Amino acid sequence: MAAIGEVSDKVTSYFYALLFVRHPDLRPLFPPAMDAQRDRLLKALLTAAEHVDNTPVLVEYLQNLGRGHRKYGTRPEHYPAVGECLIGALAKYAQSVWNPETEAAWVRTYTTISQVMIDAAAVDELRAPPWWQAEVVSHELRTQDIAVITVRPNQPYPFLAGQYASLETPWWPRIWRHYSFASAPRSDGLLSFHVKAVPAGWVSNALVHRAQPGDVIRLGPPAGTMTVDHTRDSGLLCLGGGTGIAPIKALVEDVAEHGTRRRMEVFYGARTDHDLYDIDTMLRLQQSHSWLEVRPVVDKHGLLQLPDAIRTFGPWDEYDAYLSGPVGMIRSGVDALRGAGIPKERIRHDSVAELVAAG
Repeated sequence: MAAIGEVSDKVTSYFYALLFVRHPDLRPLFPPAMDAQRDRLLKALLTAAEHVDNTPVLVEYLQNLGRGHRKYGTRPEHYPAVGECLIGALAKYAQSVWNPETEAAWVRTYTTISQVMIDAAAVDELRAPPWWQAEVVSHELRTQDIAVITVRPNQPYPFLAGQYASLETPWWPRIWRHYSFASAPRSDGLLSFHVKAVPAGWVSNALVHRAQPGDVIRLGPPAGTMTVDHTRDSGLLCLGGGTGIAPIKALVEDVAEHGTRRRMEVFYGARTDHDLYDIDTMLRLQQSHSWLEVRPVVDKHGLLQLPDAIRTFGPWDEYDAYLSGPVGMIRSGVDALRGAGIPKERIRHDSVAELVAAG
């Protein structure tokens, strides 16, 4: 894998060139502009191959990937074409380590990966559409680059608090980005998302600065495992950085609805006081529930310091932990939680980069 990583840009370019020349019928499945998409498919495949022995995490990841690819129009017959071009690109640019045994191993790995994805998509096809249409019913700009967006799906959309969905806007067809649900399932069926516009973020900027009530977006299927196990009675330690507070808020609502009164400690991190855009909501929840403690953490030096805050309080060894936010925060947060005595099987987050080392 190290040899392939060194030539990943060349492998990616050659992979797509092969794919679109040999199989031009697949080109419409991809965005018109490939800038944002270019590295995603190949990176996902290489990541899955690298972690093929990490079965529980990898299978969950690939099943979500398979279900999610239904929204692109991906069919079982498309997978052999992708595999053929992947092997072709690797053979060309990884010649220093490529031999018949290596090729056979990659064929076996890709066959396993694709079959898990195909099977998950087939099961999902029996119970859910590939995507949902949803009308924007509310658009609230909280800061100059953060919006809270509420949508109404055109048909029931089942999900769990702590999960996320991929969103596509009408302005950038076939470009999807993941956003966490900002509330537990509601009786009126509405869904809310917290979106921060990031530099060069086509989808995020469209949602923050262009979307308005009446616009229609598309939703992919719900995914993610950062959900509460309501059969347990342990305390819950939650870390939310930036817009990562959205799924944490959903988890608080979920626990409240189940009425279990489990102790819940929420650390809400931001770079400045201004970035604590949802602190009023979180403090209102704290006032309503005696079992909830909300601790804002603002770093005056421009770095999120949630891990330091974790070490200040505690002990946490009897808690289940949940993290949501930037990848760097999750990485350091997991280290801090492990150091505080929480075993890895009781630490939940949905950063793919941390789960299987993929962005």
